[in-house]
Amino acid sequence: MESQTQGITDATKLGKPKFLILGIQHLFAMFGATVLVPLITGLDVSTTLLFAGIGTLLFHLVSKMQVPAFLGSSFAFLGGYASVKQMGVEQGLTEEMALNYACIGVAAATALYFVMAFLLKMFGTEKVMKFFPPVVTGPMVIAIGLTLSGSAITNCSQNWLLAVVAIVIVICTSIWGRGIVKIVPILLGVLGSYILAVVMGEVDFSSLSEVAWVGLPVHTDRTVVAVMQDPNYQMIITAIIGIFPIAFATIMEHIGDICAIQSTVGKNFIKNPGLHRTLSGDGLATLLASLFGAPANTTYGENTGVLNITKVFDPAVIRLAACFAILLSFCPKFACLIGLMPAATIGGVSLILYGMISAVGVRNLVESSVDFSSSRNVFVAALILVISIGVQYGTRGGVEIGPITISGLALAAVVGIFLNAVLPSKLGMKIKSYQGKAKSDEKFHEMLNEE
Repeated sequence: MESQTQGITDATKLGKPKFLILGIQHLFAMFGATVLVPLITGLDVSTTLLFAGIGTLLFHLVSKMQVPAFLGSSFAFLGGYASVKQMGVEQGLTEEMALNYACIGVAAATALYFVMAFLLKMFGTEKVMKFFPPVVTGPMVIAIGLTLSGSAITNCSQNWLLAVVAIVIVICTSIWGRGIVKIVPILLGVLGSYILAVVMGEVDFSSLSEVAWVGLPVHTDRTVVAVMQDPNYQMIITAIIGIFPIAFATIMEHIGDICAIQSTVGKNFIKNPGLHRTLSGDGLATLLASLFGAPANTTYGENTGVLNITKVFDPAVIRLAACFAILLSFCPKFACLIGLMPAATIGGVSLILYGMISAVGVRNLVESSVDFSSSRNVFVAALILVISIGVQYGTRGGVEIGPITISGLALAAVVGIFLNAVLPSKLGMKIKSYQGKAKSDEKFHEMLNEE
């Protein structure tokens, strides 16, 4: 899949000033969405920036320094963080400690990345991916967005003016923006709503003066280490079961992002360095981040958009942006400033992002031409949607099976994968029918070709 795309593959030839500007631009592109995840979940902003940078550098190392991808915070795991946090608080844990358990669940989910990478290396992409077709992954992605929508509305309701301003700015800059403005609509929406909140007197900056300019971005009480001091094994198992299946969706997301990057750059990254390497790099970055209390990582489409606009495909520019993110993580005052952002501002931007997550799932179904005239496809998609959403809002976040609580998304993923594997497709039923009617292999192939 070699393309004729033309671009700059050695950004250093542009000179140091332009090289630095390109790196800063990639930093801005990933920034809005990356810091939004810890604001929504309650994780630490500084830790998030640190491991977005480290994770990106680790990804580049594993992928032979060839793929110009930035790894930022993944939105796919938001439902997992929310459900585990809710269950933990109901059991008497603080929100911070409940999130530590959620991070253990994310860390365990990375095992699926490495298993998939191994299978892809051994058997090839097509043979492995047939177990995770769009009829399963599409509805799963739709469900992730819909199950999160309630929290966005709750935040918006605290001040609908701020929420609507954020929404309008994001939409307008996305549709009518040009250049860098079009690449960072989330960041602009957050800034616009935040500034309005300051003007309205909705933000109290009194705590900002008490925070140091320089400090460590990792805190032991916000890591897996805190859990291991007095572990609740029932909660650990619950977190793993609740979050593990979400990795199926993020793996599909990763594959889609790599395809988008290679289409932009004009190189076949699935072949070289190989999908097994990029997936392993993503998994390692997420594993490291979750162990230290940061959100799961994923390849960022925002930065792919920057590549497409600038036509500068040198991965070194991405690594420079990663270094900037690491440096920024050592400024607690900056993290405090981000943390003071009104909930309504977060809610407005979240409302769009959650809707976009669901829309990506719909697009997946449409672009893959999933046949919904087939009853088996309807059953698979329908059960994934109703189980995930029904469990989320009908049982306060999970189904109790003995001492373990299983989230709606986890249960829906298991049901969807199982049904897709056991329910016969139209083609499969026709093949069995022809095999029964045909008196010879030659006649069977003749009937199949006619169909």
